[in-house]
Amino acid sequence: MPAALFLSVFLIAACGLIYELIAGTLASYLLGDSVLQFSTVIGSYLFAMGIGSWLSRFIKGGLVARFIEIEVMVGLVGGFSSALLFLVFAWAPGAFRFTLYALVVLVGTLVGLEIPLLMRILKERLRFEELVSNVLTFDYLGALGASLLFPLFLVPRLGLVRSAMLFGMLNAAVALWSTYLFADHLRRVWTSRLPCLIVLAALSAGMIGADRITSLSEQSLYTDDVILSRNTQYQRIVVTRWRDDFRLFLNAHLQFSSRDEYRYHEALVHPSLAALGSPRRALVLGGGDGMAVREILRYPSIEEIILVDLDSEMTGLFRDHPELSRLNSGSLRSPKVKIVNHDAFVWLYETPGIFDAVIIDFPDPTNFSLGKLYSTTFYRELARHVREGGFVSVQSTSPMFARQSYWCIVETMRAAGWKTHPYHVYVPSFGEWGFVLASKSGYEPPVSVPDGLRFLTARALPPMFDFPADMARVDAEPNRLNDQVLVRYYEHEWNQVSR
Repeated sequence: MPAALFLSVFLIAACGLIYELIAGTLASYLLGDSVLQFSTVIGSYLFAMGIGSWLSRFIKGGLVARFIEIEVMVGLVGGFSSALLFLVFAWAPGAFRFTLYALVVLVGTLVGLEIPLLMRILKERLRFEELVSNVLTFDYLGALGASLLFPLFLVPRLGLVRSAMLFGMLNAAVALWSTYLFADHLRRVWTSRLPCLIVLAALSAGMIGADRITSLSEQSLYTDDVILSRNTQYQRIVVTRWRDDFRLFLNAHLQFSSRDEYRYHEALVHPSLAALGSPRRALVLGGGDGMAVREILRYPSIEEIILVDLDSEMTGLFRDHPELSRLNSGSLRSPKVKIVNHDAFVWLYETPGIFDAVIIDFPDPTNFSLGKLYSTTFYRELARHVREGGFVSVQSTSPMFARQSYWCIVETMRAAGWKTHPYHVYVPSFGEWGFVLASKSGYEPPVSVPDGLRFLTARALPPMFDFPADMARVDAEPNRLNDQVLVRYYEHEWNQVSR
């Protein structure tokens, strides 16, 4: 009996933490700024648990029946929480924050009721010191198990919707189990048992139909047909298609449209590589879609390209998926290309090597994990990997819609010791888009570019370095690792645009 009871504590703790992690992850996926989202979700959840613990004192009789009812409610609400949040974000985005925190507070309150009630039920069977130590031990062990299982297995294998439902089923199973363990405490066993079975059945049906639920929400969220969606350990990848237009979204943010991505990638790569004449070694940081690599391979002198992208699922898709690899002309299968799936920040510190050109194609700095890749610390370390006379090209968000963010990136590179050469180009899917070309010395636009480009010409290059008044330089602080002003600039400016 004690072993079964402590296993229940373990499962209860694991379920409670999983719901918290799912809420924080979903909020960071859909709202950005993972530090803010996780901090507010965790704080609200713990506060709600405190409310639940306080409320438990008012439950006087029928403790076992009340415990079972609470487990069933946790399983039902927590199990369907992820699916509900996806649907609300797609159909009523203005209500998403309210729904998120309402669910967090509701689930947290119910979870806060669980352990105090269970301890009161068990106090007649165990000595107080044994009861407290064992319950807290298994509670903490359950939290540890959930925290390891969530990023390593649940998100990449099951996704957020199925993960929530699986743990909702575990809560309902604990409730059903308790109707057998404490049958002598229940007046009508089947009155308590039936809701457990109903919730288990509902969640089982949800598990079977999880893909349809996700597809339903994503078809409302994305205007085009979703042809591929995948949760990885690091992000949610969605690819849509309308006729011949493929679009890639990472965590609901558009990364490219195949109809005009050539403008973006030609502008990112060729101003620097064409100026080098005969580059031999190139480093691409980010850019797991292989588009920047495709452009670098236009130079016959190139002997080696190292692509460092965190997500192996991303590089695998654009290397092996027939339609996606066609977009990058099969560049990731070139014998000249070496793919490294690693955190670029860590990789730069751990790996020696000098390159003629570095192309940086990270997502916009929507959170502090990405913001570190736009910091003075990162750019100073980058200098160790670029030869004298070499160049760095950085995608740098929009100087039109995120003007201070753009010039913050320029100022950050200058503060890190680089000579900067800002430029911009019009990409229909994004509007005016900005880049920064940086060097240890000067820069002169090349007099020629590779044959076969669809957009860029040598004559079109010099005007790209001229900024009209509404995109001209504004004051901005450098983005430092311990004070990431860039993330704050970016969030403020894009929030203004979306209003």
